[in-house]
Amino acid sequence: MIERWLDLPAAGVFAALAALYIISGTAITWLCFGAPFSAATHKFDGVVAPFFGAVAILFALLTGFLTADIGERNRQAARAVQDEVNELRNVFTLSVASASDMRNIRTAWARYVTAVIKDEWPLMVHGGQAASASAAFDDLERNVSDPKIATDAGVPVQLALLNTTVRVGTARSDRLALSSERTYDLKWVMVLMLGIMTQISIALVHLERRNAHIAAMAVFSVSAVITLGLIALQERPFSGSFGIEPSQLQELLKLPGAG
Repeated sequence: MIERWLDLPAAGVFAALAALYIISGTAITWLCFGAPFSAATHKFDGVVAPFFGAVAILFALLTGFLTADIGERNRQAARAVQDEVNELRNVFTLSVASASDMRNIRTAWARYVTAVIKDEWPLMVHGGQAASASAAFDDLERNVSDPKIATDAGVPVQLALLNTTVRVGTARSDRLALSSERTYDLKWVMVLMLGIMTQISIALVHLERRNAHIAAMAVFSVSAVITLGLIALQERPFSGSFGIEPSQLQELLKLPGAG
Protein backbone atom coordinates (compact mmCIF):
# COMPACT_ATOMS: atom_id res chain seq x y z
CA MET A 1 0.00 0.00 0.00
CA ILE A 2 2.75 2.44 1.02
CA GLU A 3 4.88 1.36 -1.93
CA ARG A 4 2.06 2.01 -4.38
CA TRP A 5 1.48 5.44 -2.86
CA LEU A 6 5.17 6.37 -3.07
CA ASP A 7 5.27 5.26 -6.71
CA LEU A 8 2.58 7.79 -7.66
CA PRO A 9 3.55 11.02 -9.45
CA ALA A 10 3.93 14.15 -7.34
CA ALA A 11 0.31 15.22 -7.82
CA GLY A 12 -0.90 11.76 -6.80
CA VAL A 13 1.26 11.73 -3.65
CA PHE A 14 -0.18 15.05 -2.46
CA ALA A 15 -3.72 14.11 -3.51
CA ALA A 16 -3.60 10.86 -1.53
CA LEU A 17 -2.29 12.64 1.56
CA ALA A 18 -4.91 15.37 1.24
CA ALA A 19 -7.66 12.77 0.88
CA LEU A 20 -6.45 10.90 3.98
CA TYR A 21 -6.37 13.94 6.23
CA ILE A 22 -9.54 15.52 4.82
CA ILE A 23 -11.46 12.31 5.46
CA SER A 24 -10.02 11.83 8.94
CA GLY A 25 -10.44 15.51 9.86
CA THR A 26 -14.02 15.59 8.59
CA ALA A 27 -14.89 12.38 10.47
CA ILE A 28 -13.39 13.72 13.71
CA THR A 29 -15.25 17.03 13.38
CA TRP A 30 -18.53 15.23 12.70
CA LEU A 31 -18.04 13.02 15.76
CA CYS A 32 -17.41 16.12 17.87
CA PHE A 33 -20.21 18.34 16.64
CA GLY A 34 -22.63 16.24 14.62
CA ALA A 35 -25.70 14.53 16.13
CA PRO A 36 -26.08 12.06 17.72
CA PHE A 37 -22.50 11.98 19.00
CA SER A 38 -21.94 15.60 20.02
CA ALA A 39 -23.52 15.24 23.47
CA ALA A 40 -21.40 12.23 24.34
CA THR A 41 -18.24 13.77 22.92
CA HIS A 42 -18.62 16.98 24.90
CA LYS A 43 -18.33 15.00 28.11
CA PHE A 44 -14.57 15.23 27.44
CA ASP A 45 -14.56 19.05 27.66
CA GLY A 46 -11.65 20.36 29.70
CA VAL A 47 -8.66 18.61 28.11
CA VAL A 48 -5.87 21.17 28.45
CA ALA A 49 -3.82 22.50 25.51
CA PRO A 50 -0.46 20.98 26.59
CA PHE A 51 -1.96 17.55 25.87
CA PHE A 52 -2.05 18.48 22.17
CA GLY A 53 1.61 19.50 22.37
CA ALA A 54 2.67 16.09 23.67
CA VAL A 55 1.16 14.25 20.69
CA ALA A 56 2.38 16.87 18.22
CA ILE A 57 5.94 16.52 19.53
CA LEU A 58 5.82 12.76 18.95
CA PHE A 59 4.60 13.39 15.40
CA ALA A 60 7.35 15.96 14.80
CA LEU A 61 10.08 13.71 16.20
CA LEU A 62 9.12 10.70 14.13
CA THR A 63 8.77 12.88 11.02
CA GLY A 64 12.25 14.25 11.69
CA PHE A 65 13.72 10.75 12.02
CA LEU A 66 12.04 9.72 8.77
CA THR A 67 13.38 12.80 6.99
CA ALA A 68 16.89 12.14 8.30
CA ASP A 69 16.81 8.53 7.04
CA ILE A 70 15.69 9.56 3.57
CA GLY A 71 18.09 12.50 3.42
CA GLU A 72 21.07 10.33 4.38
CA ARG A 73 20.18 7.77 1.72
CA ASN A 74 19.98 10.51 -0.90
CA ARG A 75 23.37 11.90 0.15
CA GLN A 76 24.91 8.45 -0.09
CA ALA A 77 23.39 7.99 -3.54
CA ALA A 78 24.82 11.31 -4.72
CA ARG A 79 28.26 10.34 -3.38
CA ALA A 80 28.10 6.96 -5.10
CA VAL A 81 27.33 8.60 -8.45
CA GLN A 82 30.12 11.14 -7.91
CA ASP A 83 32.60 8.39 -7.06
CA GLU A 84 31.61 6.43 -10.15
CA VAL A 85 32.00 9.49 -12.37
CA ASN A 86 35.41 10.32 -10.89
CA GLU A 87 36.73 6.80 -11.34
CA LEU A 88 35.40 6.59 -14.90
CA ARG A 89 37.17 9.85 -15.65
CA ASN A 90 40.37 8.36 -14.22
CA VAL A 91 40.08 5.29 -16.45
CA PHE A 92 39.63 7.50 -19.49
CA THR A 93 42.55 9.77 -18.54
CA LEU A 94 44.90 6.83 -17.97
CA SER A 95 43.95 5.31 -21.32
CA VAL A 96 44.71 8.60 -23.08
CA ALA A 97 47.91 9.37 -21.16
CA SER A 98 49.45 5.98 -21.85
CA ALA A 99 51.99 5.72 -24.63
CA SER A 100 50.31 2.61 -26.01
CA ASP A 101 47.11 2.51 -28.07
CA MET A 102 44.11 1.90 -25.78
CA ARG A 103 41.25 2.69 -28.12
CA ASN A 104 39.60 -0.63 -27.28
CA ILE A 105 39.46 0.37 -23.63
CA ARG A 106 37.92 3.74 -24.48
CA THR A 107 35.38 2.02 -26.74
CA ALA A 108 34.34 -0.34 -23.92
CA TRP A 109 34.34 2.62 -21.51
CA ALA A 110 31.99 4.63 -23.75
CA ARG A 111 29.71 1.63 -24.20
CA TYR A 112 29.44 1.23 -20.43
CA VAL A 113 28.68 4.91 -19.80
CA THR A 114 26.06 4.92 -22.56
CA ALA A 115 24.42 1.76 -21.21
CA VAL A 116 24.19 3.24 -17.72
CA ILE A 117 22.61 6.45 -19.00
CA LYS A 118 20.17 5.00 -21.53
CA ASP A 119 19.34 1.57 -20.12
CA GLU A 120 20.14 1.40 -16.41
CA TRP A 121 19.08 4.81 -15.15
CA PRO A 122 15.38 4.40 -16.10
CA LEU A 123 15.33 0.97 -14.43
CA MET A 124 16.73 2.33 -11.16
CA VAL A 125 13.42 4.12 -10.58
CA HIS A 126 12.14 0.75 -9.37
CA GLY A 127 15.44 -0.56 -8.05
CA GLY A 128 16.42 -2.47 -11.19
CA GLN A 129 19.64 -2.79 -13.15
CA ALA A 130 20.40 -3.21 -16.85
CA ALA A 131 21.98 -6.37 -18.23
CA SER A 132 23.54 -4.27 -20.97
CA ALA A 133 25.40 -2.16 -18.38
CA SER A 134 26.65 -5.28 -16.61
CA ALA A 135 27.84 -6.75 -19.90
CA ALA A 136 29.55 -3.48 -20.85
CA PHE A 137 31.33 -3.32 -17.52
CA ASP A 138 32.50 -6.93 -17.89
CA ASP A 139 33.85 -6.04 -21.32
CA LEU A 140 35.67 -3.03 -19.85
CA GLU A 141 37.26 -5.26 -17.20
CA ARG A 142 38.37 -7.78 -19.83
CA ASN A 143 40.03 -5.06 -21.90
CA VAL A 144 41.76 -3.55 -18.88
CA SER A 145 42.98 -7.02 -17.82
CA ASP A 146 44.62 -7.73 -21.20
CA PRO A 147 48.24 -8.85 -20.50
CA LYS A 148 49.42 -6.86 -23.53
CA ILE A 149 48.84 -3.63 -21.59
CA ALA A 150 51.58 -4.55 -19.10
CA THR A 151 53.96 -5.25 -21.98
CA ASP A 152 53.15 -2.12 -24.00
CA ALA A 153 52.44 0.45 -21.28
CA GLY A 154 54.06 -1.07 -18.22
CA VAL A 155 52.86 -2.90 -15.15
CA PRO A 156 52.21 0.29 -13.07
CA VAL A 157 49.85 1.64 -15.74
CA GLN A 158 47.88 -1.60 -15.91
CA LEU A 159 47.67 -1.83 -12.12
CA ALA A 160 46.35 1.72 -11.99
CA LEU A 161 43.76 0.90 -14.66
CA LEU A 162 42.72 -2.30 -12.88
CA ASN A 163 42.36 -0.60 -9.48
CA THR A 164 40.40 2.29 -10.95
CA THR A 165 38.08 -0.05 -12.86
CA VAL A 166 37.44 -2.07 -9.70
CA ARG A 167 36.47 1.13 -7.91
CA VAL A 168 34.05 1.92 -10.76
CA GLY A 169 32.39 -1.44 -10.12
CA THR A 170 32.23 -0.78 -6.39
CA ALA A 171 30.63 2.64 -6.94
CA ARG A 172 28.11 1.09 -9.34
CA SER A 173 27.21 -1.58 -6.78
CA ASP A 174 26.65 1.12 -4.15
CA ARG A 175 24.49 3.10 -6.58
CA LEU A 176 22.34 0.08 -7.40
CA ALA A 177 22.01 -0.90 -3.74
CA LEU A 178 20.84 2.58 -2.79
CA SER A 179 18.37 2.71 -5.69
CA SER A 180 16.65 -0.42 -4.38
CA GLU A 181 16.73 0.56 -0.70
CA ARG A 182 13.42 1.70 0.75
CA THR A 183 12.25 3.14 4.06
CA TYR A 184 10.42 0.52 6.09
CA ASP A 185 6.68 0.77 5.47
CA LEU A 186 6.10 0.66 9.22
CA LYS A 187 7.85 4.03 9.64
CA TRP A 188 5.55 5.65 7.10
CA VAL A 189 2.48 4.03 8.69
CA MET A 190 3.53 5.30 12.12
CA VAL A 191 4.03 8.85 10.83
CA LEU A 192 0.67 8.87 9.02
CA MET A 193 -1.15 7.44 12.04
CA LEU A 194 0.50 9.93 14.40
CA GLY A 195 -0.77 12.66 12.08
CA ILE A 196 -4.31 11.39 12.62
CA MET A 197 -3.69 11.12 16.37
CA THR A 198 -2.56 14.76 16.33
CA GLN A 199 -5.84 15.68 14.63
CA ILE A 200 -7.70 13.87 17.42
CA SER A 201 -5.68 15.71 20.08
CA ILE A 202 -6.52 19.03 18.38
CA ALA A 203 -10.19 18.07 18.47
CA LEU A 204 -10.05 17.24 22.20
CA VAL A 205 -8.68 20.66 23.13
CA HIS A 206 -11.19 22.49 20.87
CA LEU A 207 -14.48 20.84 21.86
CA GLU A 208 -16.08 24.06 23.05
CA ARG A 209 -15.80 26.18 19.91
CA ARG A 210 -16.54 24.68 16.54
CA ASN A 211 -14.94 27.41 14.41
CA ALA A 212 -11.68 27.28 16.38
CA HIS A 213 -11.78 23.49 16.11
CA ILE A 214 -12.15 23.60 12.32
CA ALA A 215 -9.48 26.30 11.90
CA ALA A 216 -6.90 24.45 14.01
CA MET A 217 -7.68 21.16 12.25
CA ALA A 218 -7.33 22.76 8.81
CA VAL A 219 -4.02 24.48 9.61
CA PHE A 220 -2.46 21.28 10.95
CA SER A 221 -3.82 19.11 8.13
CA VAL A 222 -2.51 21.42 5.40
CA SER A 223 0.89 21.58 7.12
CA ALA A 224 1.03 17.78 7.44
CA VAL A 225 0.11 17.25 3.77
CA ILE A 226 2.77 19.68 2.54
CA THR A 227 5.49 18.36 4.84
CA LEU A 228 4.87 14.65 4.35
CA GLY A 229 4.34 15.14 0.61
CA LEU A 230 7.72 16.82 0.18
CA ILE A 231 9.38 14.08 2.22
CA ALA A 232 7.68 11.37 0.15
CA LEU A 233 8.94 12.93 -3.10
CA GLN A 234 12.50 12.36 -1.89
CA GLU A 235 11.97 8.69 -1.01
CA ARG A 236 13.39 7.51 -4.34
CA PRO A 237 16.95 8.84 -4.88
CA PHE A 238 16.85 8.37 -8.65
CA SER A 239 13.28 9.33 -9.49
CA GLY A 240 10.75 12.05 -8.91
CA SER A 241 11.13 15.80 -8.79
CA PHE A 242 14.23 15.60 -6.58
CA GLY A 243 15.79 12.55 -8.22
CA ILE A 244 19.49 12.44 -9.15
CA GLU A 245 19.97 12.89 -12.89
CA PRO A 246 22.73 11.25 -14.99
CA SER A 247 24.02 14.65 -16.11
CA GLN A 248 27.51 14.03 -14.73
CA LEU A 249 27.79 10.82 -16.73
CA GLN A 250 26.56 12.60 -19.83
CA GLU A 251 29.37 15.12 -19.41
CA LEU A 252 31.89 12.28 -19.57
CA LEU A 253 30.82 11.46 -23.11
CA LYS A 254 31.76 15.01 -24.12
CA LEU A 255 35.44 14.46 -23.27
CA PRO A 256 37.73 14.76 -26.32
CA GLY A 257 38.07 11.32 -27.89
CA ALA A 258 35.24 9.77 -25.86
CA GLY A 259 32.90 9.43 -28.80
